[in-house]
Amino acid sequence: MNRFLILFFVVGTSCVFSQTQLSDQQSKFTRQDTLRGSITPERAWWDLTYYHLDISVDPENKTIQGKNTIQYKVLKKHRVLQIDLQPPLRIEKVLQDGKELKVISEGNAHFVQLQKKQKKNTINSVEVYYGGNPRKAKNAPWDGGISWKKDANGKHFVASSCQGLGASVWWPNKDHMYDEVDSMMVSVTVPKELVNVSNGRLRKVEERTPDTKTYHWFVENPINNYGVNINIADYVHFGEKYDGEKGVLDMNYYVLRDNLKLAKDQFKDAPKMMKAFEHWFGPYPFYEDSFKLVEAPYLGMEHQSSVTYGNKYVNGYLGSDFSGTGWGMKFDYIIIHESGHEWFANNITYKDIADMWIHESFTTYSESLFIEYYYGKEAASEYVIGIRNQIRNDKPIIGTYDVNHEGSGDMYFKGSNMLHTLRQLIEDDEKWRTILRDLNKDFYHQTVTTKQIEEYLSKKIKIDLTAFFNQYLRDTRVPRLEYEVHDTGLKYRYTDIVNDFDMPIRLKIGKKEQWIQPTSEWQVLKIDTDKIEIDPNFYINFKSI
Repeated sequence: MNRFLILFFVVGTSCVFSQTQLSDQQSKFTRQDTLRGSITPERAWWDLTYYHLDISVDPENKTIQGKNTIQYKVLKKHRVLQIDLQPPLRIEKVLQDGKELKVISEGNAHFVQLQKKQKKNTINSVEVYYGGNPRKAKNAPWDGGISWKKDANGKHFVASSCQGLGASVWWPNKDHMYDEVDSMMVSVTVPKELVNVSNGRLRKVEERTPDTKTYHWFVENPINNYGVNINIADYVHFGEKYDGEKGVLDMNYYVLRDNLKLAKDQFKDAPKMMKAFEHWFGPYPFYEDSFKLVEAPYLGMEHQSSVTYGNKYVNGYLGSDFSGTGWGMKFDYIIIHESGHEWFANNITYKDIADMWIHESFTTYSESLFIEYYYGKEAASEYVIGIRNQIRNDKPIIGTYDVNHEGSGDMYFKGSNMLHTLRQLIEDDEKWRTILRDLNKDFYHQTVTTKQIEEYLSKKIKIDLTAFFNQYLRDTRVPRLEYEVHDTGLKYRYTDIVNDFDMPIRLKIGKKEQWIQPTSEWQVLKIDTDKIEIDPNFYINFKSI
């Protein structure tokens, strides 16, 4: 596609939330939202160091029974510790040093009344015993819980998914993204004819009873709560060694028995993904824990080192192309997108779900970078421009803080185009690649805020991006370039913009490339031709008046 073809997209109605609308939105939140979404005093005083989740899963009766040992470091003295668990699961008892503790429950939040003095810098632990029938996933992975399915042979096919809803839908934990546990053991007991696959590396398989097997998986790296998963099925395994930037990486694949042949062909995209994303983003962040693709009874999810897959072994998104360009059919969407989250979601993780764009914008943008690596820059641009047809501009991309509230789904397609637009301001492709790699190096295994990412990019690019991010993340309007060509000049300005928005854009005037920097005020550029083409790589609208 000609890089300078004039492009005009009709998008959703441009608007800005009024104060009344914002107040109406905020008034719908409850105390439960605050208990779930904020760093409460009962969370702030202790730092997670280790989990051992040890559970039995009974697919026939759809139950989970077991305990989570929660180890923590005391940051300051306190006697009440908040644990989260959602009904219909119930906490049966909590022990510390063998003594049962009183628990005061308020909805999904459970406040453990500690007896032992909590001395600063000491390491303590509690054991939380629980059980019951966890919430059944209604529409996994978007409306998650536990998916209780069966495969074509009538064997149980079970999996967890819980982003947004919270990991406490199926196990008790400190259910807030700001504090990632440093390491974790996941021990899952299942009927002996089934296999459980979770995060990290398989340490051992035990036969605790004649009818069951217990799979012990150890996660060496920090992990966010929603990234923890269980996958239970009649799995078969195959794998390969990948020679990556940090050495040899184990890449393992677990699929339903009947799908082995399909998987061996389709999963060839996995090492291709790894090669492209290590080029763009730096080393895979979890070499110690390996990389896995695991077949699941839903579309897929970015569970750390245990990416789940349900794209029916076809290219595109269930066989379709979001961009309408054909480039989206060159790869398996779920393998590429969900694996991209290993860098943006699992390595760099939002502290508050209001900043979920950090996960989804960069990862959706990674799809075009995959295309660029294998098919060239022009193909990548066609793809990212093509996905603009999915943008709604319905509400701001950033959600409401401290109440577990994510923003608009535009964080995917609009967010990708925001980053693609930002790249144009740099022009130097190698500098852009260095910035993406440095992001993953400088925020390695960290939880972050939008403010941190905005300031980091402004510093790296050496442009104040405050108005840029206000426009694309906090406003629903798309900047509009209004222009008029006279005999002696080009008259132009921006409309539908936030205060101080003055993003430069690239034009082609005649045969010459020209940069202009519009503002809300009219400007005039002397030109000697009426042939004006606007670079479509910038996510703006434009109108000749």
